[in-house]
Amino acid sequence: MSEDRAVKTSKPGTGYFERLTVPWYWWLAGAIVAGLLCFEVTLAARWGDWMIGVFVVVVAVIAVLLWSMGRGSVAVRDGELWAGNAHLPLELVSRAAAVPAAAKSAALGRQLDPAAFLYHRGWVKTMIVVVLDDPEDPTPYWMVSTRHPEKMLAHIPAATTLD
Repeated sequence: MSEDRAVKTSKPGTGYFERLTVPWYWWLAGAIVAGLLCFEVTLAARWGDWMIGVFVVVVAVIAVLLWSMGRGSVAVRDGELWAGNAHLPLELVSRAAAVPAAAKSAALGRQLDPAAFLYHRGWVKTMIVVVLDDPEDPTPYWMVSTRHPEKMLAHIPAATTLD
């Protein structure tokens, strides 16, 4: 499901990278939806050579949609935490901890600070929370989706347990 590999940095073997791909069964569901849409087109219109083009477009649109949803990535490399295109220097991190699947709903619900930075993917069950120590930044913490919070936290020097 997820692809974990070391990030190419100046020092080999340092860093963490994870692509937050959609689950494999979403591709199966996408294929079924594409098939149903193509079947509906054949019911609604007379068969013609143009329908092959419609089938190709329907399948391509669903494939691009699923591919783009699964393009997100998180990384820890070169002294920075990357969540998509956003990055945070690790020297600004005061604490970091895993958010288990059971606590994710509460952490994203009433307990969520509106000023927090979120990099959330709904199909990823676990997250990490990274508390900032930067008086000039109004963002109190980052919440980042990851399938392997322990592996990611191992690359963040300030990782602790939040009590």
